[in-house]
Amino acid sequence: MEGRMASDDERRAANRAVLRRAIAAIGTGDSAALAGLYTDDYVLDLPYSDPPKRLEGMAEVMEHVAPQLGTFVFTLSLTDLHDCVDPDLLVAEYTSDGHVSTTGRPYRNTYIALWRFRDGRICGVREFSNPMIAAEALTPGDEQAHGHATGRTGTVAGENR
Repeated sequence: MEGRMASDDERRAANRAVLRRAIAAIGTGDSAALAGLYTDDYVLDLPYSDPPKRLEGMAEVMEHVAPQLGTFVFTLSLTDLHDCVDPDLLVAEYTSDGHVSTTGRPYRNTYIALWRFRDGRICGVREFSNPMIAAEALTPGDEQAHGHATGRTGTVAGENR
């Protein structure tokens, strides 16, 4: 591709690969790997969180996300990936399956998100999930009395175009 502009299909393919690496890094709690995949001015928009959040810039995003990577221990699976007319926009569907380390309660959520890319890096994500599932998992319950595995893995289960 040196000396020429990438075609829309090439950009989509490259962006899909970056998204897959991000899903894997989130699933393994690898904040160092995550930082290299995003632009410095990355925006994370969580309109369904309680309260809704719009985090701007990697410093603010990592300040919010890094502690959660140790609290929410899960497998993150990409279930569908949809191309858009804009090669720098992908719609991703994914699920989490795990538990909260502080309560031992299960955490299983379903997400859909708009992922935006610029120059081969993620510049924005607008993610929708059920905040009640996270709130319930964070609430101490009987599960604390039982032992839970703490492994993490990130997977790409399947996808459609």
